[in-house]
Amino acid sequence: MGGGKKKTTLRKMEKARTRKGAQKESKPSKPSRHITEKKTAGIVSPDSKSEKVLSELKKIRALTPYTVASRFNLRLGVARDLLEELERRRVIEYVSGSKNLKIYKLAN
Repeated sequence: MGGGKKKTTLRKMEKARTRKGAQKESKPSKPSRHITEKKTAGIVSPDSKSEKVLSELKKIRALTPYTVASRFNLRLGVARDLLEELERRRVIEYVSGSKNLKIYKLAN
């Protein structure tokens, strides 16, 4: 019963367009933001046996997949696999966590 919106006439469309054009001209232009390039995270995990990787892991207090992924620029799945590999080799120990988050620490 309400019906649709009525079409605007050509004269009204022309007036609206000229008003918009006048508003755009009066606004000061915003400085353009510098857009940084988006880096893709690495898929290949670093060598879990290298001393450089182990020394970097010693600096991290709580080893979670997120902290490892952000430190080595990896994807979360790759970081999770790296931590599981280090746990199998008994370099790190599982502390606590749930299905979604696992927390590790360096083995003594």
